[in-house]
Amino acid sequence: MQFTDLKSQYAALKTEIDSRIQRVLDHGRYIMGPEVAELETALARFTGSRHCITVASGTEALLIALMALDLRPGDEVITSPFTFAATAEVIVLLGGKPVFVDIETDTCNIDAALIEASVTSRTRALMPVSLYGQCADMDLINAVAARHGLPVIEDAAQSFGASYRGRRSGALSTIGATSFFPSKPLGCYGDGGALFTDDERLAQAAREIRVHGQSARYTHTRLGVGGRMDTLQCAIVLAKLGRFEWELQRRAELGARYGRLLAGVPGVRLLAVRPDRDCVWGQYTVFVERRERVQAALEAAGIPSAVHYPRPLHHQPAYAAHCCPECCAVSVAVSQRVLSLPMSADLTEADQDRVVEALARAVAAA
Repeated sequence: MQFTDLKSQYAALKTEIDSRIQRVLDHGRYIMGPEVAELETALARFTGSRHCITVASGTEALLIALMALDLRPGDEVITSPFTFAATAEVIVLLGGKPVFVDIETDTCNIDAALIEASVTSRTRALMPVSLYGQCADMDLINAVAARHGLPVIEDAAQSFGASYRGRRSGALSTIGATSFFPSKPLGCYGDGGALFTDDERLAQAAREIRVHGQSARYTHTRLGVGGRMDTLQCAIVLAKLGRFEWELQRRAELGARYGRLLAGVPGVRLLAVRPDRDCVWGQYTVFVERRERVQAALEAAGIPSAVHYPRPLHHQPAYAAHCCPECCAVSVAVSQRVLSLPMSADLTEADQDRVVEALARAVAAA
C-alpha cells in the first residue's frame, strides 16, 4: 500500500501527462516556456485571484512573499509553531523573528483568538498555516491584521483546492503561498509552488524577485533569487488540472468515510473540520496515545503512516532561541499524538478498510 498513491494517478493521466511533457521536449523552452504563463492563468482563475506567480517550491513561495513585503532584519512575523520548518525558516533567513502563537486543540491550525496579544510595534506580517488541508480562521486573522495595518500571508502548502466560506485557499489574504511537492493535493513531479495575490505591486515584485530581481533582462531592480518553476513541472500540473476537481471530491469522500469508520474506535480522536470550511486532506491525521507502539503495529501489518509533526518548531534547535520552550503547550501536546494515515484520491475503499482495521487493532494493543 502506498502512503500517497502517485502511481495510480499517473496511470489514469498517462496520456495527458506524457503528451504535455513531450510538447515541452519538442519546443525546448525549459525555463519560462509557454506552459508557465498557461498554468498561472489557469491557477489564478481556479482560486479567484487576480495574479498567480509560479515559483520553484513552496518554500520559495513563502520566501518571495516576505521579500515582496520587504521584510527587514528584526521584523517579527506571527505564525504557528506546529508546521513544517519552511514556515519559520524563511523568516529567519531574512533576518526576521518568528513569533509563535499556539494552535487549536481540535484543528491544529493557529488559534486566531490568540494572535492579537502577540502583535507588537515590530510585527511586520501574520503568516497562518492552513494545516492538513483545512484553512485557518482567515476572516478573524484578516480582521486582526486590518486593525494593525498588517499584511497576511496564508501558508497554503497543504490546502490548495480547499474552501473557506465560499472562497478558495490562496485567495483569502494579502498573499497566498502554496506548494506543488508531489504528495500535495495538486502536485508536480519535483519541486514547484505558486503565489497568489490581488495586489498588482506585490505581484510585480514577486515576478522580479523570482528571476534574480530583474525588471528586464540584466536590469536588476531589486534583490532576488533563482526562484522559477521550470516548464516541465508546469506542464505536469497542467495535465493534472483536468482531473483535479474529481480528486478534490474523492478526497472529501474518503475523508468523510475515514471519519465514519473511525468514529467509534476507542483511543482514536478525529481532527475537527469547521462547518464554514472544508478540508482537502493534504494529510489525513488523527490523534492517538502511545504513538510509537501504534506505528510499529501498523508497520508490521503493512500499513504506512507518518507523523506531521513530531516536534513543534519552538522545540527545534534552529528556532528555540525565538520562543521560550514552555510556551505553546497545545502544540507540544498535539505533536506527541498526531498520526497521519494513507490518503490520496486513488486510495481504494478496500485499502481504507485495511487501514482502519489495522489501526483499531494497533490502538487496542498499545
